[in-house]
Amino acid sequence: MEVAALTQRLCSFEIRRLVLIIGVAVAIVVVHQCFELPYGKDFYFSPADAGSASVVTLLGNDTSSNDSETRKFDVVGAVGMMVNETDVLGLVEFELEKEKDASNITVQKSFPVGINRSEDDKPVEGKTIDFRDDSVPRDSRLGESNKAENDPKPISASDFQNGDGIVLVVAQGAGTDSPEAVSKGDIKQTTEPLQFVSVTLHDVSSTTSTSTLRKWNPRPTSTSQMNSLLLQSPISSSSMKPRRYSTRDRELQSAKLEIENAHIIRDNPGLSASIFRNLSKFIRSYDLMEQKLKVYVYTEGEKPIFHQPLMRGIYASEGWFMKLIEGNKKYSVRDPRKAHLFYLPFDSHMLRLKLNGTSKKGLEMYLKRYVGVIAKKYPFWNRTGGSDHFLVACHDWAPRITSKYMGSCIRSLCNANVARDFKIGKDTSLPVTYIRSVEDPLANLGGKPASERSILAFFAGGMHGYLRPILLHYWENKEPDMKIFGPMPRDIESKRLYREYMKSSKYCICARGYEVHTPRVVEAIFYECVPVIISDNYVPPFFEVFNWEAFSVFIQEKDIPNLRNILMSIPDEKYLMMKSEVKMVQQHFFWHKKPVKYDLFHMILHSVWYNRILQLKK
Repeated sequence: MEVAALTQRLCSFEIRRLVLIIGVAVAIVVVHQCFELPYGKDFYFSPADAGSASVVTLLGNDTSSNDSETRKFDVVGAVGMMVNETDVLGLVEFELEKEKDASNITVQKSFPVGINRSEDDKPVEGKTIDFRDDSVPRDSRLGESNKAENDPKPISASDFQNGDGIVLVVAQGAGTDSPEAVSKGDIKQTTEPLQFVSVTLHDVSSTTSTSTLRKWNPRPTSTSQMNSLLLQSPISSSSMKPRRYSTRDRELQSAKLEIENAHIIRDNPGLSASIFRNLSKFIRSYDLMEQKLKVYVYTEGEKPIFHQPLMRGIYASEGWFMKLIEGNKKYSVRDPRKAHLFYLPFDSHMLRLKLNGTSKKGLEMYLKRYVGVIAKKYPFWNRTGGSDHFLVACHDWAPRITSKYMGSCIRSLCNANVARDFKIGKDTSLPVTYIRSVEDPLANLGGKPASERSILAFFAGGMHGYLRPILLHYWENKEPDMKIFGPMPRDIESKRLYREYMKSSKYCICARGYEVHTPRVVEAIFYECVPVIISDNYVPPFFEVFNWEAFSVFIQEKDIPNLRNILMSIPDEKYLMMKSEVKMVQQHFFWHKKPVKYDLFHMILHSVWYNRILQLKK
């Protein structure tokens, strides 16, 4: 018994000593790591902290990629990606440059700022507006990037690569913000899986080496989901509910009842029932707009940001509408008490040009002061919180700079991204119309008949954003009936060739650029080419009245590798029907110096009228 007891005591002692040794060893390892990670040569890669707008966090000799400075790390090279829940699309390029000492890597980051600008868009000199004062926040570090935006050099595929031809990281979160603007927001970060695509990019003069393009694959809002959002109850807000309905509001309520009880119309001369969600309601709503609608255009605001429309270039839609509504005797009234709607007559593109160097926050505050002026002078803004006011804006930044202080307005926006600031049922999607000739905006209209369209699909354009390089990777020079190109020269002959490609193609690829919108949608319609929209979360123009699936094809970005198979699977009968409907829908995208029934001016005005009516209770 004594031997057994002694043996048991010895075993217990050995076990305790073994546990102690293991514990001491673990403690030594932990202490070693604590001292080594901040100062030594050990390295590991981890996600950025929540609340940070960083794309990658590297821990080594120095930490954090949030700083704008270049930092040194004892690593060979590692790149990670973060995305945020605001779904602000952008590009972040990390360049890994090897120094003489291979143990050190310099990690640089730059945020390319992207704006689709027309070659025709020129800065316009004019008087400084009285709403601008010293309190407008300005970002001195934006000067060079803004200069690059407004005077862009031709973009080649090589601009998307570093010196070694690798590591182009596409992130959700940068948008067209400066690094400072991104890093200061309260952005909730989540890691998402990366989709790796090997890409070979081609320039007009040379072929670049293969690079690795990493694209975050979001969950886009489908067309059916957008339809469901449209059918839901109107967006309600306390700011949209007036203390009491005015006489004009009661007139709109009466119009709403008539629209909902419209007599069924199955066909109408000049209109195709299949391109509309409900032809009967559209016709009744349009007729009531012509009979009743009155718009007051605020006279406040000085040129050139206010009351001076730009009518050429890629942002021309807002300029044409401003020009036509301000001179319209049928709809505009001088007495604001007679108005159903109130128009805020500023040009978002001119705002961007004249306040060049001002941050987005500064532009936002500028518009806030304008709202303050009209709210103080008139009772109408405060009566409804601005819900019977509207604006028409085509610049990429318009959704952002109007969302806070003009967010209750009905906003007609080119950059209609349902995953960001665009509200289906309140805001309306504005077509991007690239106007090259003010005297003849409908020049070169039309295209070849279906039997003479030998090209299956066509695209040509600059490598703006993350999507187009992927499109070119899969389809440039891959199939003889797929004419997929990068940027074409801007000479007269190349422009003519561009039009001929569209006029000779069955389908025209409308791939998003830096933002979701693109002028190719309207261009395709002009040349009677069926639009193929590849732009997740994009709300197409006049979505509240048009059945876009009757005359266009929607393809999710992730399906680009199957693009040709999808188009080839469309029966000839279906294609011929869509082409016929494209011809029918053309008239709704035409600008006329003197507006005509159902043209683009009237369609924009009708969408604003219609959405205002939808907001009102019976």
